[in-house]
Amino acid sequence: MSPKNGFSYSDFRLMDTIHLAGLRCYSNHGCLDEESTIGSEYVLDLAIKADIVGASETDDLTLTVDYVDLYRIAQREIKIRSKLIEHVAKRIIDSIFLELELVQEIDLELKKINPPINGDVSHVSIQMHRKRTMN
Repeated sequence: MSPKNGFSYSDFRLMDTIHLAGLRCYSNHGCLDEESTIGSEYVLDLAIKADIVGASETDDLTLTVDYVDLYRIAQREIKIRSKLIEHVAKRIIDSIFLELELVQEIDLELKKINPPINGDVSHVSIQMHRKRTMN
């Protein structure tokens, strides 16, 4: 509710969640030589927490976390080759915290579709949860 309705959220520290789900990308991560040549499909899900009350009350894009920026950062980092998807996931998280000051927490799942493990598996994934630390 806005102050004109008799109630304001300004006295509270609120965290809302923005989701970016199902970001698909093709890249060449993996420890095997074949993976660096052939590549695989990856799917990323992000949930970020931020205080976006100001944006909800004012309709001002500068007071929220723009999902276009999340997408741009994630795409850029996924395309940089790594042996481990754990390394890719951490790089995405580090870049989001570095570039988007409003972000306070990140939940990330990075899935590698059809991994080369000689079995019938749809995907393997890494999930990470990180919070910004106050210095």
